[in-house]
Amino acid sequence: MLLVGLTGSIGMGKSKSAELFEAEGLPVYDADASVHALYEKGGAAVEPLSDCFPEAIKDGVVDRTILGQLVLNDSEMLKKLESIVHPLAGQMQREFLEAQEASGKRAVILDIPLLLEKNAEGLVDVVVVVSATPEVQKKRVLERPGMTEEKFLSILNKQMPDAEKREKADFVVDSTISVADAHRQIRDIIDKLDGFPARALAVRKELMK
Repeated sequence: MLLVGLTGSIGMGKSKSAELFEAEGLPVYDADASVHALYEKGGAAVEPLSDCFPEAIKDGVVDRTILGQLVLNDSEMLKKLESIVHPLAGQMQREFLEAQEASGKRAVILDIPLLLEKNAEGLVDVVVVVSATPEVQKKRVLERPGMTEEKFLSILNKQMPDAEKREKADFVVDSTISVADAHRQIRDIIDKLDGFPARALAVRKELMK
């Protein structure tokens, strides 16, 4: 089974691209959505996070806005957060991959925002980067509720520059023009996936031994 890593900086259209891949029949693992599930009432991350970030727990749910403020400019707190959440998220991803492999899927999409920042491209077979012009990116992000230019720049500074991401990609989806244009590009990518060897899943299994 081929593992396709889908990534891109904030505001580039990665989430929409994931939807388009899914519309073409490829299962999508959404790393962000999986983490959000961990934060909901009864989620596996709520109890351990309550020890380190008690002010971020409201009625048994992790308040992501408060949590984000606590770690935004504090690298030590961010490390604490990641040490709790990453193992739990990793288990969810493994379960997804096992289920898709058992069902005989030829390829799956792993929607991982920081795939390249974490140097994790070796754990996928194909890297797809979603990109757009800086002007379009900024416009999209600043239209989000509660977003400010300061917050946007802070997030952007923690992400690998778009040009560098594009250099590391096997494929680039340019979402600047329209959803229809991005969809066309995604169909073209899917048609070319059979030319890639599926090795990453075996590597992952070896690492889990």
